[in-house]
Amino acid sequence: MLVPIRRVALAFALCCSLLVGTTAYADSRSNPQDTTNAVAQPSPSPTEEERKLAKTRFAVDAGLAAGATYEWIVKPFKAGKFKKGHHGRTMALVKAGLAGAFAYNRLKAAVANAEADPALSKALAPLTASIEGLKNLPHEFHKRDSADSTVNSYQDVINKVKAAGTSAGAQVQNQVPSPQQLMSSS
Repeated sequence: MLVPIRRVALAFALCCSLLVGTTAYADSRSNPQDTTNAVAQPSPSPTEEERKLAKTRFAVDAGLAAGATYEWIVKPFKAGKFKKGHHGRTMALVKAGLAGAFAYNRLKAAVANAEADPALSKALAPLTASIEGLKNLPHEFHKRDSADSTVNSYQDVINKVKAAGTSAGAQVQNQVPSPQQLMSSS
């Protein structure tokens, strides 16, 4: 049975990347750097390419967070799927937890991308505490009375991020991530 050349090339590329990665890791462990006289290096300013793509990357990440929040948190909540005794409640809560973790991850990426654009960075600065506050909310879904406040917290932060993006010239539109994206990012 013949193996397609693409599979062989892919396997070879993966093996090489693993070999290079493990070698680099071993080298970094065997040659510890002297940190006694280390001087803090200033963080490099964003390149022109990073500044050009900052708004696009921000819009994509914030849109994925907004889509996940709406599709797997807000919509099921409005349909009553989080209520005790509802058929499929456990699965709805699991999906909401994954969506919450995914939304937090994408919002953190959106903030990191916004740092390359001065207008976006300035618009998102007041929201970083709110975004950080979402970190533990996926664990709140299983509590009896907190689903309402949890859903409202996610929706409020998403709406503020969308408004900040719009004010800085980066229109954010909801993009529903696939279930595979949800599981791989959280």
